[in-house]
Order: sequence, then structure tokens, then C-alpha cells
Amino acid sequence: MAGRPPGGPPRGGRSHDADDLLLDLDNEQPVYSQGQRSALNDDDLLRNYNQAQEGRPSVSYDDFVGATGSSPNRHQPGAGTGQQHPSDLDAAGPYMNRQYSQTSELGNYQRYADDLDDYPADRASYYQNDGASTMRGSTSAGLQAARKRNSVLGLGGGFLGRFRNRMSRGQGYSEMDLPLTEGGHDRGGGVSPPPQQKQGGGSSGGGGFDLGNFKFGFGSRKPDPSTLGPRIIYLNNPPANAENKYVDNHISTAKYNFATFLPKFLFEQFSKVANVFFLFTAALQQIPGLSPTNRYTTIAPLLIVLLISAGKELVEDYRRKQADNALNTSKAQVLRGSSFTETKWINVAVGDVVRVESEEPFPADLVLLASSEPEGLCYIETANLDGETNLKIKQALPETSTMVSPSELSRLTGRIKSEQPNSSLYTYEATLTMQAGGGERELALNPEQLVLRGATLRNTPWIHGVVVFTGHETKLMRNATAAPIKRTKVERQVNSLVLILVGMLLVLSAACTVGDLVTRQVSGHNYGYLYLDKISGVGIALKTFFKDMVTYWVLFSALVPISLFVTVELVKYWHAILINDDLDMYYDKTDTPATCRTSSLVEELGMVEYVFSDKTGTLTCNMMEFKQCSIGGIMYSDDAPEDRRATSPDDIETGIHDFKRLRSNLAEGHYTAQAIDHFLALLATCHTVIPEVDEKGRIKYQAASPDEGALVDGAKTLGYTFFARKPRAVIIEVGGQELEYELLAVCEFNSTRKRMSTIYRCPDGKIRCYCKGADTVILERLHDQNPHVDATLRHLEEYASEGLRTLCLAMREVPEQEFQEWQRIFETAATTVGGNRADELDKAAEIIEHDFTLLGATAIEDRLQDGVPETIHTLQEANIKVWVLTGDRQETAINIGMSCKLLSEDMMLLIVNEESAEATRDNLQKKIDAIRTQGDGTIEMETLALVIDGKSLTFALERDLEQLFLKLAIMCKAVICCRVSPLQKALVVKLVKKYQRSSILLAIGDGANDVSMIQAAHIGVGISGVEGLQAARSADVAIAQFRYLRKLLLVHGAWSYQRISKTILFSFYKNITLYLTQFWYAFQNVFSGQVIYESWTLSFYNVFYTVFPPLAIGILDQFISARLLDRYPQLYTMGQQNLSFKIKVFWQWIANAVYHSIVLYIFAELIWYGDLIQGDGKTAGHWVWGTALYGAVLLTVLGKAALVTNNWTKYHVMAIPGSMAVWYVFIAAYGTVAPMIPISAEYHGVVPRLYSSPIFWLQTVALAGICLLRDFTWKYAKRMYRPQTYHHIQEIQKYNIQDYRPRMEQFQKAIRKVRQVQRMRKQRGYAFSQADESQTRVLQAYDTTKNRGRYGEMASSRPQ
Repeated sequence: MAGRPPGGPPRGGRSHDADDLLLDLDNEQPVYSQGQRSALNDDDLLRNYNQAQEGRPSVSYDDFVGATGSSPNRHQPGAGTGQQHPSDLDAAGPYMNRQYSQTSELGNYQRYADDLDDYPADRASYYQNDGASTMRGSTSAGLQAARKRNSVLGLGGGFLGRFRNRMSRGQGYSEMDLPLTEGGHDRGGGVSPPPQQKQGGGSSGGGGFDLGNFKFGFGSRKPDPSTLGPRIIYLNNPPANAENKYVDNHISTAKYNFATFLPKFLFEQFSKVANVFFLFTAALQQIPGLSPTNRYTTIAPLLIVLLISAGKELVEDYRRKQADNALNTSKAQVLRGSSFTETKWINVAVGDVVRVESEEPFPADLVLLASSEPEGLCYIETANLDGETNLKIKQALPETSTMVSPSELSRLTGRIKSEQPNSSLYTYEATLTMQAGGGERELALNPEQLVLRGATLRNTPWIHGVVVFTGHETKLMRNATAAPIKRTKVERQVNSLVLILVGMLLVLSAACTVGDLVTRQVSGHNYGYLYLDKISGVGIALKTFFKDMVTYWVLFSALVPISLFVTVELVKYWHAILINDDLDMYYDKTDTPATCRTSSLVEELGMVEYVFSDKTGTLTCNMMEFKQCSIGGIMYSDDAPEDRRATSPDDIETGIHDFKRLRSNLAEGHYTAQAIDHFLALLATCHTVIPEVDEKGRIKYQAASPDEGALVDGAKTLGYTFFARKPRAVIIEVGGQELEYELLAVCEFNSTRKRMSTIYRCPDGKIRCYCKGADTVILERLHDQNPHVDATLRHLEEYASEGLRTLCLAMREVPEQEFQEWQRIFETAATTVGGNRADELDKAAEIIEHDFTLLGATAIEDRLQDGVPETIHTLQEANIKVWVLTGDRQETAINIGMSCKLLSEDMMLLIVNEESAEATRDNLQKKIDAIRTQGDGTIEMETLALVIDGKSLTFALERDLEQLFLKLAIMCKAVICCRVSPLQKALVVKLVKKYQRSSILLAIGDGANDVSMIQAAHIGVGISGVEGLQAARSADVAIAQFRYLRKLLLVHGAWSYQRISKTILFSFYKNITLYLTQFWYAFQNVFSGQVIYESWTLSFYNVFYTVFPPLAIGILDQFISARLLDRYPQLYTMGQQNLSFKIKVFWQWIANAVYHSIVLYIFAELIWYGDLIQGDGKTAGHWVWGTALYGAVLLTVLGKAALVTNNWTKYHVMAIPGSMAVWYVFIAAYGTVAPMIPISAEYHGVVPRLYSSPIFWLQTVALAGICLLRDFTWKYAKRMYRPQTYHHIQEIQKYNIQDYRPRMEQFQKAIRKVRQVQRMRKQRGYAFSQADESQTRVLQAYDTTKNRGRYGEMASSRPQ
């Protein structure tokens, strides 16, 4: 396994063969891997993503962080020439096909402009020349054109290029577009061919016409800037940088702008089949003499639909623009002249010198020039970029680190030759050319000097940096994607259903048309009064066929309800308002409500099968707290639970003492007092923390690792205060007395050793080695006379079962002579040359790290957000699979997985961390085979959890392994991917989306590193928390806490799915019921196209009479209350299985509509047979009959709405019975007034006859009753004799039946606790997020006993 110490297994551990990989069932003490990131960067991944002949790699990035070596492709023999020999390519691996190095020292890059040599080699400072440009007065047109190409905005632009970019279709917006959208090209995959030689002796600079390259102003595709040569950035010379026309620093996550709104909106709207259908029908209605209805009855509602949709889109996009504007107008300090002035982020430009102060985010990608810390050191937090909890250390070049004053910075001249913008967060190549003595000096820049937008400055008062990338060219934004247009599963299904209805429409139209042709041919002579054309030839037959098809198409077009799409838009928009206004999802501490930014996706919240979650800031608060410790076999806690609180000082077996008892044991000379003293001294001295004392005397600790900060804070709480550091000493205060520990050596922490040792000459003159690390490595280095090992192990198991992060502490006294001999070995190892210095230092440390005395263990809580364990447990009960994708290390991820109930005590962990693709394949295959065969199939899928690291994931995402990986992953109840890059997060989501087509995926995160994942999933949820708003701005829904996901999915999601399904099906049903009566009538009117109902009354059917019931159902219906949906998460599977919107359910509604239409038409025909002679001896007539039938249809449809409504409110009463009342009143008023205007002359004299007829009133009620009797009977039989799960819950809700499950759950909780402790004895890990960086470098740079300078800078303590 990766992460094992070199040279064989550690002492005391047992060896593992490569074949021993299956389920680790018998592994008593597994050695966790640290988790690897591969040596590929994102650009290498993107170039090879779509090459079928090679596997698609993803990229993890461990080797770039704190690595001392270069990336592999820099060591290729062909790198200097820009060419590679095939053997070199093989040596580099299948991914290293980059043929241009951007290494500025080599100059082997593709030319970026025709001529860069005209720029002055030594550009004086703009400010030194009183703002005057030092550019030469005139330049040739060729050079001007070359410089214009030095702008990313001008690359290959032309009219078409700019238009494509404005439409967000431009290739240069985001490198994530390549793997996360279709298509894709090999970026920079080959050498550009040399320009063709001009024939006829034409010079290259001549004006020869090249037809092949002539574009008519519609430029070619924009080349990827990352494949071009370096950009030149001038220091303190804004005019020179302005000429290069770099992009500005604004960012936009909006979907539209002024120019693109109309085309993009219309494209999106007319990608809906229904809208195309309505547009086509509206066009047919404009043909004179063919439409049986008014020509505006379709186009007017369509325009209303489009206007409402446009308004909704504009409102949602306006909110995005507001969020962008808030960020773009944030304040930054930029050097202007010899002082810093405040300006907006949007005004920060490439080449500007910027000052960033502590706790502020970086406004752009900067090259670090100087900082307030010694030697230009600074601490940055990148949790918003890569999800890592520990702080990163960046360091300025020694030549610039002394420029702490604005006046010094304003005199800085020179230029930076930087690589072009790219998406790799962990690589950077550039050179800084600056004045040195009488000439120039070229200095290499690397990732250690680059600080990225999206990161935040921590524990450092200020830094100065020069801007190299701005806006959408920053590495953060190059990892982002343009806001995608997402379509829901239901929406896609509605498109299919509309096509089915269009098919039905064609069948009905064709049937009527054929009937008309047959009637004309067979018995046309009987209908002379209709003036029917005789079918005397094929031409007339075709003409008649076409006319009839148009007539019937228009007549039956309302089978597809145009009101449906307005209704659904309104329902979804109202659902978004309900989510926004839900006080249960309002976080009062930060005054943050839930925000539904994309209301069109709400129903998919009720269909989610996979949740992909970030860890840091999403599941955890990223706040470490020192909670408990075990010293000398006694447990101490800051807050002991009452049932475990120790009753007496001698209760050491099971009792937990508080920290007061610890202090008294130390003061009163308890038999563990010496161990307590060494334990707390170790916490206060063995670390890399830097203390800062403010004006009020308060100490603030700068800790690269939040764990270390928590431990030092814990020691301070217990009376051992660390307050000063010198290069060779640490000073602590104990009981008012200052104690100085002389630092003799540091054996650094790394992911292989899993421990850190410091060797001090203590105040009593003795040399002691203090060591802290994982229990697995500390316990095997103890001497045999440690009496408290068993007790400490029991305590460790208990801590681990509670999800706490554990460390063991040990020490030994080192004799003077042994130390002197060891120091010579250590110094020899430290000066080793040849690339294996780290290995030699590790071997040297092994010599002195033995025979330790165990002092105890610490337990740190990486505090979970409130309600996270319960939320994850509930989501799993709802059959939602939760995958955690994190940039953190493996042990930390497993630890958090345990504490948040993602992993449970009875789960088998399948750990995959391999160094090669072949080993990964074998591991995955063996695990799949073992699951299928081991234990004769007794292994339950519910007990499996997969843990895979970034390096293995790189191989697992290749084309030939991706399905194998997915097959294993979907067998597991939980999956944890650790040490993954932002791009890998998106690719994992994309992989599941690719092969699990029927599943709905939700991604949730809080940082900019989660944006790609959020946008790749069907639904993106952003946490609007401390990490900034990048994820929340790009998400479809923003919530403040992870626990709100529970209500968002189980309640709002389930409600939305049920409501929208019912709304759509009811809308189809009501239109088919009405318009099929018209079809049955065609058989009686010799297919003449005559209508039963007046045309405006037909239009009002969807606009007035039946518009409110679907709205009431869609907005207010609750098939089960919120409390019971949360209590019984198993109900959520109804949405996952799409039970309410299956094609079978659709056909059931259609069949019901057909049945209702037949019953209504036949009975109405029989009742009004022969036009029905009324009481005054006159016949009722066609329009009286038609209006009476219309009333019966309407009451039937409204009765059906009443039957499918689950709960009644005043709004339901207003919508359903109210609509019938509206119809009675409206017909009376409209039927009287309209014929007078005249509109709807058909109603002349109808109202008095209709309303005075008792048959009309009886028929309306009787026909509706006959139709709905079947529906009521079916509903009763299904509920009584074939009830579904939700029927039982509805009964519980109705009768308020008590639930006695809590007692059983308490019992099961106790059982789980016992199993958990048993399991932890087999699976014990540690969690410590110290970065694998040089701790010695930091320790030797600081002397906190010295005062800061005039500008707040701290001088280096190293001898100059």
C-alpha cells in the first residue's frame, strides 16, 4: 500500500502481500495510506481526455504540493528542442505528450507574437518617470498587429469569434468545457506546421494574397492560450501592460447579457417540443378559410407563456448579476505612485502591485513579492480552492522579500515573463527580470511564489504581490464552467409525452380526414347543402386531404395544453419561493436563508439517488477543538458526560475526569504528575506554530495545521503557554515562570513517517526527544516497561468511536554521548546530495526514535456542522447513496466518515490506493470477485464502503477502468474519494452520470473547488458559508448548513415531485377529456369540421375555468405532512422510482380521459336527442346542447381535481368549486353581452333557454357523478385492498397514531456502540493534517522576541 515506510514494514507490523487486497477481513491492524496525488496536472488531463486510443486520465495533484522535484515532463531529453523521441515519450508515460515547454529559461515555446524583441530589455518604472511612458514613439503596423495578438481577447477573434464568446460558446472561457461538454480537441497536442513558402519570390512580409487563410472577417477558432508562449508583464508600468489588452478583473456567472438574452432564451424555449408545436399550429391558424377557430387563439397564449418565462429568467439572472457585482466591487489596495490607494476588484489589472491584508481574499492571481513575515513567508488557506484544511506556506524570492515599503515597491523595475493562463492549480513557470547592480538579473519563479484568487491570507498581517492573471484567466476561473442549461428528467419526459400527444393528434386528424374523403366519395350526393367538392382526381383528393388535415390539426391542437407550461413555470417559481421562505432552512447566526436560484429544477430534488459532497466546510466546520486527552492511563475531558463523570480521584478505570482534576493532579504531586508535565510541555514545544502578541498582550497562534493550533491552544488552557520562538529555542510560561527549551534537532513530519520528533535541551539540562504521531507508529517504538499502554489503547478506541482525531505522545531521555553521535549522522544525512536526502533523514530519525515512554494520547474534534450525522443517516435510509469527494488525506476522510455516520461500525472498508494502473485494475477486480464469491454470497451490499485515493482514482477514471471502478462503487453503500483535485470531482460525477442514466445526481459543496462538480451534476447545491460564495453563486440552490439538505430533499423535493407530476398529468387529462368529445362529434357531422363549443369558450377553458385547480394542486397539495416525510424517509423512494410519472401512469390518465369523454358525449347526445323540445315547444338547438355538455365536462374535470387533492385549504375551495361558480356567472354575462358587440354570435338567445332548463342542471350533476363513480370506486378499492406505503402513512397522519419506534432505536444505538468499539480495535487510524512541507525552514526563520519594523515587517533571524 502507498504510504508504507521504505525498506519494509515497520517494526511490529505485519507484512502484506500484493494479493492480500480483497476485503481485509482478517487484517488486525491495517496500515492506512496517506493518499497520493499523481504527477499529472490538469492541462495534461485535458489534452488527453477525448483521445480514444489512450485512456482518459483524471488528475490528482499531491506531487505538486510541497514537492521538491519538477514535473516529469521537464526531465525529458527532448524538452529543450520542443521535440520528443518516441522512447522519451514512453518514459514519460502516456499522458506526457506536451510538446512545448513554457519554461522561461529554455525559450522553446511557440511564438506568441510576430516579434517580441522590440520590447525594451530594461523598462524603467512608469512612476519613476512621473507617469510618462517609455515606449518608443512609433512602431510599425506589423509590430502593432503582433502586440494585438498578445491579448487573449483578440486571439483568432474576428466577428464570429467574438460572437461565439459573447454567446458563451467560445472555447476560451473555461478549460473545464473540454471534459464536461461534448466534443473536445487536443489542445496543444502537436507542433504547428511551418508556414508555407510563398511562391514567386514573395517575401514573408509582402502583401501576397493567401486564399486559404482568407477568413472574410470571420476569424478562425481561438487558440488555447496555454499552448502559446509566455506573456510579458511590466512592473510599475501600466501603459505598457495596457497595450497588451489583457482581460480585466471582472467575473460573471450570469447566464445572459444584453446581446445574448434573446437568441439564447429563444433557443432554450424552442428546444421544448411543445413550444415548436404551438408555433407551428399558430402559423396554420393564419391560413384563411382553413382554421375552424379564431386565428389568435394559439399565438396569444404562446406569447404570454414566453413573456412569463422570459420574466422568470430575467429575475433569476438579475440575482446572479447582483452577486457577481458584489464581488467585482470588493475593495483592493493597489500601488499608485508611492502609496497604496483603494480601488474596486474590477479595476485591478495585470502588472499592478497589490497589498492584501490578513483574512482578506486575493483579488487575482499574484506573484508574491514581500510579506510582513521573515524571509517573505506567508500563510494562505486554500480550502476554497482544493478543500485542504491545513494552511499552505508561500515564500517570496529573497531579492524582493525586503521590499516592505510602498516607496521601495514604486522603484521596482523589470518584467515578468510568465506562462499563459491555464487550469493547473499546482504548477507555475515564469521568470522575473529586475535591475541588479549595473545590469539585469533573471530569477526563476515557481508555484511557491504564486498565490491564487480564491485563496485567503491567514496569520500574516500583509503581503505585496504583482498581478499576473485576472478575471476569467485566473486559475480559479479556468477551473470553472459556464453556467450550463440543465433540463430535468420530468421535463425531458414531458417532451416525450408531448410527442405522443402530437402522434395522437395526427391519428385523430388522419381518421377524420379519411372519414371526410370516404363520406364525400360514398354519400356526398346526400349532402348537397354543404357544397362539398367532388373527389374527381388525385390532385383534388390531395388538396382536400391537406385542407382537412390542417382543419383537424387546429381543431384538436388543444390536446397539448398550452396552459400546462405557464402553469408548471408558475408552480416551480412558487416552489422556489416556498424554499426561500422556509424558516426551518434559515440560519440565524449568519442571517442566511435558503435561496433557490434555478426554480426549473425543483422536482428533481425529489428524485435524487446520489449525493456527492465535499467534506471541508460542507460536512465539517473546519474548526479544531482540543476536547479530551489520556495521560498516564487516566482520561480527562473539558466536558465529561454525567453518566461517565468520575466520582472520586481514584476512579481511573471507567470514569472521565475534567480538566480541573488534571490541574490539581499536576499541582498536588499525583503519581502521574511527571507524565502530565512532560505531556503538556510536549504539546507546547513540539510543533511548528508561530506566536503573535498583539497590542493588548493577547497571543495569537499562526498554525499551518489547524490540529497543531488546537493542541497548542489546549496546552495554553491547561497552563503551559507557548509565547515566543527563536531559531534555536522555544520559550513557554508555566505557573508564571518562563522556561526556555533549546532546540537541537527536528525530525520532520511526513506522510510516510506519520510522526514528528523534536529534540530539546530542557531547562533542567537533560536532552529529551519529544515525539507525537499516529498510534500505529508510536506504539511499536515504546520500550517494554510501559504500564499504561492497554489503558491508553482503550481510550484511543473510545475516541476513535466518537470520530475524534487522535495522536499518541511519547518521549525519551537521550544520553549526551548518544545524542552527539546521532547528531553527526543526522547532519550528514541533512547534507546528502543526490536526490535521496529525505530517505536518509528518515533513516537517521529511526536511529533515535525508539524505547519511548508513552505519555498519553490527545483527542481533537474536527467539529462537524450541526445535524450532519443525522442528515447523512436519514439520506441513506431514503436510499440515497452519499459519496464524499475531498482534497483531504485518507485518514482524515475515514475519521470524518465514521463521525458523520457515513461509515458505520459494521461496514467493511474496501481501500484502494495503488501506484500504477495495472495494480489498480487488479485491486478493483479482486475486490469485485471477492464480493461475488467470498462467504458464499453472505456479504451484504449495505455493509460495504469504498475508499480510494487520488492517484488510484487517476487510473480508475481511464476509459478501460472506469466501468470496473463504477461497478465496485455502486455495490457500496458509501464511497469516499480522498486527495482529489477539483477536476477529478467533476469527472467522478460525470462518470456516474454517463453510465447511470436513469439516476439523478446532486452535488453539494462550499468552495470554488466544488464549482465544477456542482455544475456537472443534475442539481448543484452550494453552501453559503465561511468559504465564500463562489459555490453558492454557481449552484442551483444555496443553503447555509448541510443539515438543511434533509428537508430540502425529503420534504420540498418529495412535495415538488408529487405536485408537478400531478399538475402535468391533470393538465393532459382535462384537455383530452374536452377535446375528445369534439372527435366523437365528428362522426355525426359527416367530418365537416363543425365544432360543438364556441371558439372563445374553448380558449377560455384553459385560461379561466381550469387554470386554478392545477395551480392549487401544484402549489399547496401535501400528500403527506412535512413531519411524517422526515420521520419516514423510505417514502422518498417513490420519487427515485418515478412512480408518479411513469409512462404507465400517463396512459392510465389518458385512458381515464377517453372513458370520461365517451360517457359524457354519448349520454349528452341521448339526453338532448333531436335537439330536445323544451317546455315552450321550441327546440333547444345546437349551442344550448354544446354549452350544457361543456358544463358537464367542466364539472367532471373539477371533480377529478377534487378526488386527487390530498388536503383541502381555502385556496382549494376557491380554485375547484370556485371555478365552476365562475363558469356559471361568466357564461351568463358573456353569453348575454358578447352577441351584442358582436363577438360570439353563437350565444344569441342561448343563456335564457339554458339556465331555465332543469335538464341542464340535472345533466351537469348526473353526468359528472356517473363519470367519477368509477374513479371513486377505484380509489377506494386501491386504498382498502392494495394499499401502497404512503397510504399507511396517510392513515397515521389522519388518526395521529403514535409511533413507538424511538425505544427500539435507542436499543439499536447501544448495540451499534458496542460493535463500533469492537471494530475500532481492528481499524485504528489517526488524523493529522500537517502539510508535507519543510518545518525546519519555518522554525529557523522566526525570532518572535524581536519587535516588528516600521511597516509591520519581521526581519529574518538567519545570519545574513
